[in-house]
Amino acid sequence: MSGVYDRPPMGSVRTIGTVAASLLVAAIGPGCSLERVATNRVADTLAASGTTFASDDDPELIEAALPFSLKLMESVLAEAPEHRGLLVATSAAFTQYAYAFVQQDADALALTDSDAGWAGWNRARKLYLRARDYGLRGLEVGHPGFREALHSDHAKAVQAIGKRDADLLYWAAVSWAAAISLGKDDPELVADLGDVSSLIDRALAVDESWDRGSIHAFLVTYTMARPDEMGDRKADARRHFDRAVELTQGRSAGPYVAWAEAVCLPDEDRACFDASIASALAVDPDAEPARRLANTVMLRRAAWLKANVDRWILPPLEDSAGAEQPP
Repeated sequence: MSGVYDRPPMGSVRTIGTVAASLLVAAIGPGCSLERVATNRVADTLAASGTTFASDDDPELIEAALPFSLKLMESVLAEAPEHRGLLVATSAAFTQYAYAFVQQDADALALTDSDAGWAGWNRARKLYLRARDYGLRGLEVGHPGFREALHSDHAKAVQAIGKRDADLLYWAAVSWAAAISLGKDDPELVADLGDVSSLIDRALAVDESWDRGSIHAFLVTYTMARPDEMGDRKADARRHFDRAVELTQGRSAGPYVAWAEAVCLPDEDRACFDASIASALAVDPDAEPARRLANTVMLRRAAWLKANVDRWILPPLEDSAGAEQPP
């Protein structure tokens, strides 16, 4: 996942100040009209602040700050339930928080304490589902009845969605897929994979370069797991990997980590894994300030995978010919 947030810490201080001032206006204003104006102003500010932290290099600071922001977003959405921009930002924020600061902690805990790991995964699953619901609500704003139509005929329902909604298609699909990956014991949830496929395939169709390769980076992983994949999974995943690297100009660790986890580990291909992780770790987070936090998170993921790879696959043989290695 890319672009966790995007402004330096002082930007978030100014944002909180603006939000507080707007809330005060709403509290003392003389009428409903002024309150609606103030609420919309708060919603606009929070929607813009969805990119507040992307250039930060301190994940622990962001982890501590995000819960307040998430609950503030939800509180404002209770008053402005159809604010599209805030629905996008809230879906994205819950997805990223769940992945970066809940699921990854659970993955690490599970290596030594399976009960603690399952508890963390269950919490992450619930957060992903909350993110999915905000994404689907956003799509519903522009396309009333969309969610019901999606469940009735997902292939037909998404045809009305255009490029403007690529962000909502992406966040709804990614969060939903992540929840399913952590809830494979829930048949009703797993049955939703057709909806996920329709959402992400439509996002790819309407804006394949959205967010500089985020759709393709996700499809590296999803292609290797989706039940409706009819062709050569690895070849299709490779095409998405190559395009993601092209769009990010090799400055994102995400595609390399995705390839290592989705392709190399299941194949128990140590040479492939080592090459992919080395490429990820070679990414300089300072070379792309707008993605600094996302890259920092993925570099930590890469380092953790490298440190624990012996748990999953054996060291490579001297002859590694034929290994699926990234360029």
